[in-house]
Amino acid sequence: MEAYDFIVVGAGSAGCVLADRLSASGRHKVLLIEAGGSDRRFWIKVPLGYGKTYDNPSLNWCYTAKPDAGLANRAAFWPRGRVIGGSSSINAMAYLQGLPHDFDDWETAGATGWNWQSVSATYSQLETFENRYETEGPSFGQVHVSDVGTRMHPFSAHFLQAAQQAGWPVVDDLNGAIREGVARLRCTVKNGRRWSAADAFLRPALKRQNLRVVPNALVERIVLQNGVATGVEYSQGTRRVQAMAGREVVVSAGAINSPQLLQLSGIGPAELMQRHGIKVQANLPQVGQGLQDHLGISYQFAATEPTLNNRLGSWPGKIAAGLQYLLTRAGPLSVPINQVSGFVGSDQGQRADLQIYCNPMSYAVRAGGKTDVAAKAGFLICVQPCRPTSRGEVAITSADPNAAPDIRPYSLSTNEDCALAIAAGRAAQKLAETPAIRSVLRDGPDIAAMSDNDLLADFQARASSIYHASCTCRMGASAKSSVLDARLRVHGVSRLRVIDASSFPNVTSGNTNAPVMMLAARGAEMILQDTAQPIRQGGAV
Repeated sequence: MEAYDFIVVGAGSAGCVLADRLSASGRHKVLLIEAGGSDRRFWIKVPLGYGKTYDNPSLNWCYTAKPDAGLANRAAFWPRGRVIGGSSSINAMAYLQGLPHDFDDWETAGATGWNWQSVSATYSQLETFENRYETEGPSFGQVHVSDVGTRMHPFSAHFLQAAQQAGWPVVDDLNGAIREGVARLRCTVKNGRRWSAADAFLRPALKRQNLRVVPNALVERIVLQNGVATGVEYSQGTRRVQAMAGREVVVSAGAINSPQLLQLSGIGPAELMQRHGIKVQANLPQVGQGLQDHLGISYQFAATEPTLNNRLGSWPGKIAAGLQYLLTRAGPLSVPINQVSGFVGSDQGQRADLQIYCNPMSYAVRAGGKTDVAAKAGFLICVQPCRPTSRGEVAITSADPNAAPDIRPYSLSTNEDCALAIAAGRAAQKLAETPAIRSVLRDGPDIAAMSDNDLLADFQARASSIYHASCTCRMGASAKSSVLDARLRVHGVSRLRVIDASSFPNVTSGNTNAPVMMLAARGAEMILQDTAQPIRQGGAV
């Protein structure tokens, strides 16, 4: 048996931040447990290596959602990081804080103190933005956010010109003062390498003797005594260990694995757990409910000008790009694939409710996660509704912790989401019909001729997850409507918190990596505040 002050389950974006913050004083003994292994792999560190890790089962849970009636009964691939750094080690590295009203809506949903004014202060403490020194002064945050605009493919300039022609403003930074518009994306890249949460937070923290990291270990259940979380049981190969927490257990396993672990531990819907022979410790019907994600529809076009396909669509080009990267840390491999993006409004509301992605490469993702890059010049336009209203669920299928849970997104199950799916197609039409795009378009789908019914049917037939799963252990006002209170504590269970994307009351408008790190930093502050007094019951103090 092992004894610690804090046990953190999951070394992803949230877990790395928590491990750093909770161990910083040197007074607390911290255990961080990760189901996956080391992130010290070439294709993880290479910014364009995203396509190589996307479907790698040694780095990725490689989940598949259940056939989804809203998406023509298709079973979508749902990658989730299973490696040190979690999904921040396999994501596309786009850094977007979200829109201010996202967080004001969190507070409205019962997450008191999580409004934009509050969270923006935390973002400022976490970040170091390149090229902001002259306008905003120096910053010393651990999250390095790069402006790689000068290294992006020249073709991306057409997307910015097209945005202006479509009537959308071109802005400098989607994390800046003006967030509605189109810009070259900022990304978590440093010196030509991915800068994950593990790089930013965990590696510096590992120098401390009071932090221990256990990789390749699966947490099988949270140990509960009379409604109090006192530790966890985990397996590492054939070895089974019980670790005790004198202060708190923090679950940061992500929007799929966090509700799964709670349910396996007897915390969740009573009927579900009884069905699988699990003793009910806390009947919380919302555990696993409320799943939200972003869906995007992509359109592939052939181009009359060179794009990344000309470099990366053939083996000679790939080899040349690889050599350039190895020798100089530059070239196409040094820049993430998502290069231009933005928040724009549809005719469905007053706020920006769509996110545009424009990539200077044409590629397709198969159902199982394999990526196919076209050999000839091409580009991609993708549009996603920002704030879907449909909610799905995650539920265990067995008492076996190795059994994958059911993921049921229930996509497009509201009229609002169907209307926004059509609006997404209309936005793509608008961009594709601009002179800037028409001047470089050689061939592609005739989306201009598609009616609303055609656009909705196409979205149902082809749209896919943007991999922003969230909200399955969400904060809220009560156990009837949520899993956590506004301080991320599980309703009705002492000394247990959930801190990751599952804690979101609502999915944010854009990419979720930045909000997760912000949430974890604020969560760590709350833990240290709430546990400032010595605890006499069980474990190490």
